[in-house]
Amino acid sequence: METNNHVTYDVDKSSQRMDEILDTENKNFSDSDSIPQRASLTYTNGYYVYITALFIDIVGSSDMTDEHKRPTLAKMYRCFISECTAIMNAESICKEISINGDCVWGVFDTPLKSNIDDVFSVAAKLNSVIEILNYKLRKKKYGEISVGIGMDYGRALMVKAGYSGSGLNDVIWMGDVVNSACHLANIAGRNGHKPIVVSSCIKFNLNERHQSFLKATIIDRQTCYEGNVVNTSMETWYENNCK
Repeated sequence: METNNHVTYDVDKSSQRMDEILDTENKNFSDSDSIPQRASLTYTNGYYVYITALFIDIVGSSDMTDEHKRPTLAKMYRCFISECTAIMNAESICKEISINGDCVWGVFDTPLKSNIDDVFSVAAKLNSVIEILNYKLRKKKYGEISVGIGMDYGRALMVKAGYSGSGLNDVIWMGDVVNSACHLANIAGRNGHKPIVVSSCIKFNLNERHQSFLKATIIDRQTCYEGNVVNTSMETWYENNCK
């Protein structure tokens, strides 16, 4: 977030702000059937909500600095982030998109079982768009990229955090579901794993067709499911335009 409204730091006011936050009553954190609007968040409340989290990151991004100059890397990252964001943002159930370095992740409102399939289809589109991007990178004689995509479903706490009155704030998602999806993305596409890895909760909420694309794998002594799943219409576009 960009800084603005620079104000001299005051330790007394800092202490007061910490007390106000820590004295917030737990009852201000309530359950919600769906993801609420950002405008409903204050610095003293929060919402527990069931979400599906989807992460995608670049495998071996730290090694890319050895292969490419910074302007080239900037263009590669911009393409990656631009199109991952575009795919997630096209879904009405996608309520939040965050960019952290070479990682793009989304929070999806999935109250219906069929919504889990919708997010799985987003993962397939992300996998396919990387194939298109790599074709364009090859044409420029740049190195190709590979990615890891992770998904999980569960309960998270949605809160607003920042500096009250400064305009510096963001929505923070807290919970195992976010950490798990991030971890699965960091495993996916590496050490023989397929580019898409999902939790068992995701797998067993998918329809039979989508389940058939996945195979069991053990990660941290837990059974997860992986696959190299693509979007058929995007694959057809690739065949017609990227040869």
